[in-house]
Amino acid sequence: MPDNPKALTPSLRPGEGRLAHAPADHPPVKPAKVGVLISNLGTPDSPDYWPMRRYLSEFLSDQRVIDYPRWKWQPLLQLIILSKRPFSSGANYRKIWNEERGESPLMTITRDQTRALSEALAARYGDCVMVDFCMRYGNPSTASKVREMVAAGVEKLLFFPLYPHYAGATSATANDAVFRALMAEKRQPALRTVPEYFDHPAYIEALAGSVEAAWAKLERKPDMLLASYHGMPKRYLMAGDPYHCQCQKTTRLLRERLGWAERAIQTTFQSVFGPEEWLQPYTVKHVAELARAGKKRIAVIAPAFSADCIETLEEIQGEIQEAFLHAGGEEFTYIPCLNDAPAHIAALSQVIEANLAGWLD
Repeated sequence: MPDNPKALTPSLRPGEGRLAHAPADHPPVKPAKVGVLISNLGTPDSPDYWPMRRYLSEFLSDQRVIDYPRWKWQPLLQLIILSKRPFSSGANYRKIWNEERGESPLMTITRDQTRALSEALAARYGDCVMVDFCMRYGNPSTASKVREMVAAGVEKLLFFPLYPHYAGATSATANDAVFRALMAEKRQPALRTVPEYFDHPAYIEALAGSVEAAWAKLERKPDMLLASYHGMPKRYLMAGDPYHCQCQKTTRLLRERLGWAERAIQTTFQSVFGPEEWLQPYTVKHVAELARAGKKRIAVIAPAFSADCIETLEEIQGEIQEAFLHAGGEEFTYIPCLNDAPAHIAALSQVIEANLAGWLD
């Protein structure tokens, strides 16, 4: 608990929600809180055509994601790509859709992560911290959650893009969204954004624990572990985006923590989009090459994803697994994302607590 939680809270008239020294017609004032708002990529509201199209249009119109000139890209996107892709993407989402809750797995897992983090931070700080989540694309939007937090009395806001590695197309665009949201607020809270945590010891420990748990369940150990990260155009790296280097460091730290030989883990990149060259090796091609080279049993982990989503549940366990088996592979093991595992929540809590220093102690 903080030494003096009440120091965060203005003096209110009991039961009135008004400052003790304020006149009777003063608008109600909420007790001051610190907000922690975690952000993930996003999800369509349903896998049907129009919700899918709205989601893809918002996502693919973001110039941090696709940085082609708008006059060239938007006609191609709106008239050609979005006339077809919502059908194929919707079909892929249907394969993994959480029918019981009526939402995507990413939404389910992010909500569970938020609940677990809220409980962990309440145990540490009491009720002066408000924890919630938003999505960069789709619902709940960043702007709507910032509005809710301000209305609830949040005067200091910690914004946490839930990406271990920094990239302009992930962390930066999430931060852009919260900056824009604050432009609409009369009373802006103080804001901090959480930086990447790709080399945080607790994050590496959580990854290693998930690998060790997976290995313990297998009768025959894989010949190779692939750390498959979401890809990006190679020119982003050449322009100074640190994502590629951070991914390589995570793989190295994971290997060192496991005590494995250098070639026991390899870094690859997935989810290639468009005609230009992306970061290589491409996961879908590399698994086939491994199978043809005699690596008949492999495992894949996705360290860049904080929660299982379409890229892991459908792409890795669908397209990438099929490429491996079709090329002669025999056993394919996917190691799930850290999701709401206790070790992951503990790691995220440590990151949050470090970034709350000075606001809460």
